[in-house]
Amino acid sequence: MPKLKGIRVLLVDDEPNILQFLELGLQNEGFEVQTAQDGFTAINLMKQFQPHVVILDVMMPGMDGFEVCRMLKKMENVAVIMLTARDEVDDRVKGLNIGADDYMVKPFSFEELLARIHARVRNQFPNLFGEVAIGPFQIDDRRKEIKFEGRVLELSPTEYELLKYLVLNHGLVLSKRMILDKVWGYDFAGEENIVEVYVRSLREKLKDKDHQIIRTLRGAGYRVDLP
Repeated sequence: MPKLKGIRVLLVDDEPNILQFLELGLQNEGFEVQTAQDGFTAINLMKQFQPHVVILDVMMPGMDGFEVCRMLKKMENVAVIMLTARDEVDDRVKGLNIGADDYMVKPFSFEELLARIHARVRNQFPNLFGEVAIGPFQIDDRRKEIKFEGRVLELSPTEYELLKYLVLNHGLVLSKRMILDKVWGYDFAGEENIVEVYVRSLREKLKDKDHQIIRTLRGAGYRVDLP
């Protein structure tokens, strides 16, 4: 796994030993790291440090991780990975429902955490990687260009953002509402059918007449399947 430089990670946990262990490990991997032992400090550091990823413990005195996550998600585009000592479905669901991007149960391996950080950065900040290769796709966010099987696709700005979103989330079912929020914006007041129009155009450009790349899951949304 390549080392990532220039990626800022904020660690939030009330256990000093965990903070020190993760801080040293992530710094060794090339990350810029700041730490906080409570939610209030984390909120203040968010404004100053502007992290790409926050590793956030759920059980903390004062403001718990759920409330911190809710506030962080209102402030910046940041990936939040929540940590908990309890492997309870309700906790995981609550965390994801308030905006957490991932969830890990203590104890966990450092290698797994590192892999999840890479995945979140690749998903939410692809421009930091330059060109990202995913299956037959190459996404160059700086050039706003996507290649498919080595061929540059002629895409409008909206087509580019839509295909990028679908490919970066390959394997996941994305509803029309999710797509509209991420690609068109939360204040989009038009019809959901606009997504169908753009998906049809993308399929034509991908020569995906059998819908084997961009699949429609009736009543659920769309999913990109990679060979």
